[in-house]
Formats: sequence, C-alpha cells, structure tokens
Amino acid sequence: MSAPWRYVTDGGLETDLIFHHGVDLPEFAAYPLVRTDDGRALLRSYYEGYAGVAERAGTGLRLESPTWRANPDWGVALGDDAAALDAVNRAAIGLLRGLAEEWGDRVDGTAVVGMIGPRGDAYAAGSGSGVDDATEYHAAQVGSFAAAGADQVSALTMTDTREALGVARAAAAAGIPAVISFTVETDGRLPDGTPLGEAVMTVDADTAPAYFMVNCAHPQHVLPAFETVGPWAERIHGIRCNASTQSHAELDEAESLDEGDLDVLVPSHRMLEQHLPNLEIVGGCCGTDVRHVAALWDVALT
Repeated sequence: MSAPWRYVTDGGLETDLIFHHGVDLPEFAAYPLVRTDDGRALLRSYYEGYAGVAERAGTGLRLESPTWRANPDWGVALGDDAAALDAVNRAAIGLLRGLAEEWGDRVDGTAVVGMIGPRGDAYAAGSGSGVDDATEYHAAQVGSFAAAGADQVSALTMTDTREALGVARAAAAAGIPAVISFTVETDGRLPDGTPLGEAVMTVDADTAPAYFMVNCAHPQHVLPAFETVGPWAERIHGIRCNASTQSHAELDEAESLDEGDLDVLVPSHRMLEQHLPNLEIVGGCCGTDVRHVAALWDVALT
C-alpha cells in the first residue's frame, strides 16, 4: 500500500512482554531491561518487528523509549534514586539511537522519542498535583532525554490537564519538543470527566506542545469525543489504541490478556481516522502487538 501516514510506532510493550514473552515487569516497568544484555536484546527484538512494518509500509519509524515508569515515584518503588533514573533514561535513548542508525537504510526516517508516563495510576482520575508541582516532578526525566539527544519527549496516558501542562512546561524549559497524549474513558472524556477537546485547548492555551496524541483506549471509546467537533481535532497527530473494548476498570481487574478482535479494531480505527485530518503516527497500546499494528497499516507480516 501507499502509506497514508508518516510514522509507524510500536504497540503495547509491557503487555506484550508480560503475556507473550513471560517477562516479569515489577510495577509494570520495562525500563530495567535497558540495564542488561539480555534485556537490551529483548527490546531490540521487540522494536525490530515494528521496523519491519515501517519497511513494508514504506514509511518512517517512531521509536519511543521503554521508560513510561522511569520517573521518581515509580523509581522509588523499584529501588532507583535520581542518579539511577537519569542514567537509565539516557541509556534508553542511546539504545534507540543505535537502532535508528542501524535501521536507517530500511525505513524512511526515524524519530527517537523519550517516553514519559503519569506520576500516578494511568487509569485513575487526576494526578493529584498542581501544574507547578507536575512541572518540577517531570523536569528531571525531561532533562535526561534532552541531554541524551532525544528528538522529542512524549507524555503518554495523561489523565488530566494539570499533569499534561507540567510536562509541556518542563519540556519548554529544557528546549525539547513535547507531545502530549491523553487517555479517555468509554465516553471519550478524560478520567476526570474533561472532554478531550477541552483538554487539548486548555494545554494549547498555556504552553502549546508540538502536537497531541490519544492512547490507551479502544477506537470505539475515542469516537464519542468527536461528537462535538472543532479545530482542536487538527492538533491530534497520533493514535495508539488498545486492542480491547473493555473499560479501564475492567482491564485493571482482568487476569488474562484481552487481545481484542481485529475485525472490530480495524474498522473502528478507520472511522476514527476520518476525524483526524493531521494524523501521522499510528501504533497500539495495551493488548496490541506487531500483528495489530501491521493490520492497522494494512501490511502483511512475513
């Protein structure tokens, strides 16, 4: 096919590693894998699948670091202090930069992105902190990515505008482009009830990031956000959807992986795409793997 978008990105890293590779990820954290030869080899193999999708689609590759949990509070839970987190965040960007150079002749450009996750529970309503606190909290991880030469920082699964604004401000202070990715519940609203469009406009009015994304929700859950349309939809450049149609609450209680149904995911995704005139990044989130992303890009796996 002639690729309609610019970048393939990956799927549900943590769920893929846990359920398909039997990897133990305490606190749902993948970043410790960066520290070992075996861990780096596993991550390389994981990203390789998406490089293959990008190669077949004739498009670029967006490599997002496995650092969604590599922030201070989660680091404490895993026994890592500020120095250890700085080192692993920088090393993660170094790993991806090496892959980008290695695969440069296979894909049409590669973006190396430092991934930031929420301070608290990604399924909970609100971060519990103000904008200034969130700015200070995320500044260290943003600074590590900037110092390591990441092209962008991307804050995934943001549940409220305060924390999103904190990341945007921290990135602006560090001089690195920011991408804000909100998650929504089954009604298309953020977990705290804020409409997606309102959240985008609120952040844009204060400290506008490079663009926005939406992640960790099935396309059927994102679609209600577009019942009220506006220019804000043009600011959403990427989507990384869940495989499952279950709600966040249902997924949080699930003991097995719901890999969804491609015959539901792909048509729903196509409907969502119609509302996003500037869509350029397509990947997956919880429950997805390379099969789902390949299907969304309409390419065959070998």
